[in-house]
Amino acid sequence: MSSKTKSKAADKTLVKRLYFYIRPYINHILLAIVLSLVVAYLGTVRPKLTQIAVDDHIAIGDFEGLWSIIILLLLALVGEFILLMVNTYLTRWFGQNALYSLRSAVFSKIRNLHVQYFDRSPIGRLITRTTSDVEALSELLSDGVVAIIGDMFRIIFILYFMFAMNWELSLVTIAILPVLFYATFWFKKRVRVSFLKVRDQIAHLNSFVQEHINGMKIVQMFNREDYEHDKFREINRGHKEAHIETIYYFSIFWPLVEVFASFAMALIVWYGGGRALMGGVSFGVLLAFIQYARQFFQPIRGLSEKFNTLQSALASSERIFEVLDTEHQISESTNSVTLKNPKGKIEFKDVWFRYNKEGAWILKGVSFVVEPGQHFAIVGATGAGKTTIINILLRFYEIEKGEIYIDGIEFRELSLEDLRSLFGLVLQDHSLFTGSVMDNITLGNPEITRKKVIEASRDVEASRFIEKLPNSYDYVLKKQGSSLSLGQKQLICFVRALVYNPLVMILDEATSSVDSETESLVNTASKRVMKGRTTIAIAHRLATIQDADIILVMHKGEIREQGSHSNLFSFQFDCKQRWAISKIIRITV
Repeated sequence: MSSKTKSKAADKTLVKRLYFYIRPYINHILLAIVLSLVVAYLGTVRPKLTQIAVDDHIAIGDFEGLWSIIILLLLALVGEFILLMVNTYLTRWFGQNALYSLRSAVFSKIRNLHVQYFDRSPIGRLITRTTSDVEALSELLSDGVVAIIGDMFRIIFILYFMFAMNWELSLVTIAILPVLFYATFWFKKRVRVSFLKVRDQIAHLNSFVQEHINGMKIVQMFNREDYEHDKFREINRGHKEAHIETIYYFSIFWPLVEVFASFAMALIVWYGGGRALMGGVSFGVLLAFIQYARQFFQPIRGLSEKFNTLQSALASSERIFEVLDTEHQISESTNSVTLKNPKGKIEFKDVWFRYNKEGAWILKGVSFVVEPGQHFAIVGATGAGKTTIINILLRFYEIEKGEIYIDGIEFRELSLEDLRSLFGLVLQDHSLFTGSVMDNITLGNPEITRKKVIEASRDVEASRFIEKLPNSYDYVLKKQGSSLSLGQKQLICFVRALVYNPLVMILDEATSSVDSETESLVNTASKRVMKGRTTIAIAHRLATIQDADIILVMHKGEIREQGSHSNLFSFQFDCKQRWAISKIIRITV
């Protein structure tokens, strides 16, 4: 299959898929099409009325008949204005509703995608897909389709009236069309590629800006402003050149259309004027043809503009549907099992995992058991696989080999919602959103009451600073909680995990960003609120894990040893093994 055929097939597929989002408004679209047909007829009937006025009334001095034609012309103008106004509002209305549905579908897809997708997809690109790429469809979905149909019927009505009046002049008028159609197809083929480049460059630009605004402190700290600006200049140049390429094709195409229109007008004046002087054509017909020639190229120019809109929309929809078609790598069981009375026992059996199929193994035959209510700690050097254990336990990533059991049930037999509802998670990174402290803790869950939030805040001593904030729990946080200290942000994340009353609490270096005093408060509160809960802690501080029931020592994806803190130092290993394990523990705690 040729690339041209493939391109046409792809375009048809995209159009069919876009139709899905406008289908709920099909009745409104049909009404808009009918109104467009009426508007097209009222616009094209005016030159015919002009011809009648000149030939049948002005030429013979029939002023009474002329007034009736003038009234009909006024009615046609007023009717065209009113219907056009209604039609414009109608098309914009259903277009924006269709965009609303499409944008919601894109965001819904993004929020349900597996974590691994975000590892390889820059945030700026996803922002582009949800905003500017969807917005690029606005004109097409709002009135593009209806306008294309209206322009096509306007051309049909013009041709009908022209051939009805004089077929010779009609042929002269449309003689230029073959050349114009060739120019249009030449333009379409090249501008499609240019629009794809533009969309790619916009995504690249957004991604760069988003990443560097978030990391501006680092850029300024290391005095790399000029270097990063040079990189931005290169990306910006690529964006500019992609746009200039489209401008180049338009700078050729639009003047060509104008030249063709003027040339057609000149042919009518030359041929029609000569025929009129010889009496072969009336002056009313000549005047009407001049108006029709002007009108004839307006919808052609309109269709050319719609080609522009269509190419931009198809380029954007291609990107959008790439996101919507992304397969979810985490599959759920069709017959999921529900834990009736969960206890919190976790068991890993010979688990192997790597982030890339061709990459090195991150976990190699990992097996261990966490008993209900047990305080379980994982230590190891950076890259040992500590956080990976948490990621696969919560099914952010899928394991390749081995099995994981929750209370004796293989965890893939549980639905993702049921599985993750068993856990509370506090990460080293603080995930806060624009909104009140209360909203950041409850995440909009109506089942979590204000009283429960206050109690949990007092349990971890977070109430000490929250209640001093303006408006207390209703204090609105700025972007990513920038108005709070690192320790305060971490305490809010800790409260968030607690109010959901998880069966298993996971702390991934949760106290690494807090000062010693705050850490002491959190550790004291943790002992009180974690009674009866299974706790898994990944830590780099001795105070966090020295009271753990079991410490799992990880090294290069394997378990080197496990036991209590005192046992790991008192076991009689040979000198080399004891030195290695002690080094791992001391480095990581």
